Amino acid sequence: MNRSTTIMTVASVAVGGVLAYAVYFDYKRRTDANFRKQLRKEKKRVKQSQSQTPSESVQTATEGVDPNDLRSALESVRNEEVPAGPEEKEQYFMKQVGIGEQLCAKGPVYHLSAAMCFYRALRVYPSPVELVVIYEKTVPPPVFQLVMELTNLDVKDRVEGYYTFFPPKAMNVAVETINVPDGKGATMSKKVLVVTKDFEAGEVIYQEDPIVAVLDADLQGKGTHCSYCLRQIQNDPIRPESDRLHSVYCSSDCQTQHNAHSQTLLFTLESPLPAAIAPEMKGAQREERENAQKAFVDYLIQTKRAAPELVARFVARQVSAETAKMLPRGILPGVASEPVLTDGGEYSLYDHLERLRYLEVNPVDHETRVLKDVLQTALPGLEQFLTEDRHATFIGKMSYNSYGVYFGEGREDKPDTAARPEDAEKTRTPCGTSKQIGTGFYAVSSYISHNCAPSAKPVFPTGTAQLQLMATRALQKGDEITVAYVDVLQHSEETPEVARRRRRMELARGWRFACSCKRCAEEGLEGEIEEGGDESRVEDVVTRVEGS
Repeated sequence: MNRSTTIMTVASVAVGGVLAYAVYFDYKRRTDANFRKQLRKEKKRVKQSQSQTPSESVQTATEGVDPNDLRSALESVRNEEVPAGPEEKEQYFMKQVGIGEQLCAKGPVYHLSAAMCFYRALRVYPSPVELVVIYEKTVPPPVFQLVMELTNLDVKDRVEGYYTFFPPKAMNVAVETINVPDGKGATMSKKVLVVTKDFEAGEVIYQEDPIVAVLDADLQGKGTHCSYCLRQIQNDPIRPESDRLHSVYCSSDCQTQHNAHSQTLLFTLESPLPAAIAPEMKGAQREERENAQKAFVDYLIQTKRAAPELVARFVARQVSAETAKMLPRGILPGVASEPVLTDGGEYSLYDHLERLRYLEVNPVDHETRVLKDVLQTALPGLEQFLTEDRHATFIGKMSYNSYGVYFGEGREDKPDTAARPEDAEKTRTPCGTSKQIGTGFYAVSSYISHNCAPSAKPVFPTGTAQLQLMATRALQKGDEITVAYVDVLQHSEETPEVARRRRRMELARGWRFACSCKRCAEEGLEGEIEEGGDESRVEDVVTRVEGS
């Protein structure tokens, strides 16, 4: 990787840290005079460095350094214990930078040792891209090149090693890469889910809780279903006194979890930070936040689409998880903010989302702005995370990967949408989107491809948004798992041709691909020419690093 590629990749794998950095930086800037003084000093130092002409010529990164020594240096740093709390990390950071500067002054023999110090500091800095830019302007070029080489090795190992840890082996599945037709006469590589053991028809392969889930718009606030777990409420629901979205809950535990994950930040005037460090909200700020939330809720009510709310809750849950990592131990209540999705490795919620396929979409002009306003008025700085391009990508990922939550055979009372058929929101629901009561985003199940004769089916027997994947036929170790994204049954009033045309039209409208499964091929008319490709894609950074 060259420098620009390294920075782009670091930016991608560390984007979750940007959220934590915004929270911690704002807290330190408001409360710590020494922190503010250090910021001013660092800015002055960078400015002075920019005005100076480097005395050393740039050398090749590995000149005089054996690749095996670089690998050993990286492994040595990895095996070192990293401070847990933000205060300890800050002290560790300053110490490593200081030692690195001293070693640089001792000459080329100490360049690798100096680079290791600067790399240690980079590991704990909440905004690594910013620090790389500072290093480039202040660290001697040969040492900076070595820091970049260490970063390249680490990023490469982290990205390529992701599927060693994900999904957890206890889920009995693995992700593999296969070549599939692209609908244009060629092939494309695609990641799919396969079973790692044999299963009989009717057996449950795994169960998975959603990262985020939302009720259908017509059910939100009615008191019939829990706003967190989506369970049908049998007794009197819990109704919070202050909640812009009029959420209701089946239990106090669901209310606590929802507040911790996303509800407090998005739809209440309470601080998403613990009371001990929460900034005081004055009258004008309170009114500004209330107006921002009202505008966002009005937008959700107007559009009646799940994807904007799913994206908002995903971002808020990132904030919750990253804040828990950054703040001192014991300052947050004991809420499990981040699901366990790997067998080890240091991966954030964004790492799981980043690798998924998505559709290119164009959110309406003010959709990004209304969500940015909610984030900015809750915690100033968070809005910088949500660029227009990133928001569009998030919407595309939720649109492509989300599942419809349905109970039994599904409901019959969902109102018809006013949107054109080609614009109507679709979810992966084997009984049809019109039968769902809500929408969930699931990290592992997002890798499952469609087939009109599926080998598995998502079901919700607990009466909540917890997805259980059930085998619909016998599966052998290594077999690909497929599900039906749409209703693939041939109904009594349909001929095989009509049923085929209906399901293929729904797939083209919802996921923009022409199904090439065996069933579609067998049921097609003789001589029929199939047209259309697969418009889903993966992010450029994933393509560069993984080659997928």
